Amino acid sequence: MSHTPHELAAEFPNKADKISALRQENAHFKKLSDDYHELNRQIHRGETDVEPMDDFHLEDLKKQRLKMLDEILTFLD
Repeated sequence: MSHTPHELAAEFPNKADKISALRQENAHFKKLSDDYHELNRQIHRGETDVEPMDDFHLEDLKKQRLKMLDEILTFLD
């Protein structure tokens, strides 16, 4: 299995315990992190041409990922 960049544990290595706890305690955070994970996988598949996509669509997905990371960060601070 290949390494997928931008996983939450890699983005916030010092917050792994908090991420795990929030996933169990907070339904909104769990859904947000699940959605982030799926979006991140979709971007990775596009970047590696497993599922080719045009550059505009890929950039749009990356912007969505950044927006999700901002929201996730509000839970981690």
